[in-house]
Parts: sequence; C-alpha cells; structure tokens
Amino acid sequence: MGKGLIPAFVAFAIALAGCTTATGGFCAVSSPLRLSTKAVDAISDAEVRALLAHNRKGQKLCGWRP
Repeated sequence: MGKGLIPAFVAFAIALAGCTTATGGFCAVSSPLRLSTKAVDAISDAEVRALLAHNRKGQKLCGWRP
C-alpha cells in the first residue's frame, strides 16, 4: 500500500465503524400500544393516528392481534 493510501484506508475504516445499527427489529423491540379509558378521553387526533399506525404496523409485521 502506498503512503497516500494508508490515511485514506484508515479514514474509510473509521467511517464504516460508525455505520452500525441497533440489534433487533421492530417486533423485537415494540409491543402493541393500549390506552386506558381515561387516556382515550384525552388523546388528540394526531396521537390517535400515530397509535393506530404503530399498531397496524405490528399487526402486519409481527402478527399482533387486537
């Protein structure tokens, strides 16, 4: 390896080391979101949409049942 390539190789290796991901997929780290009756009365429309999107994703990917 030439002297000019060594620093480039080291920089490339360091950049690759930063490209790690957390272990476990969505199904391993998530669970269905359930609300209490009191929480249902206070939840906003945007929160309802986010909660439903999360639970529908879990149904599709993980087989969650309502």
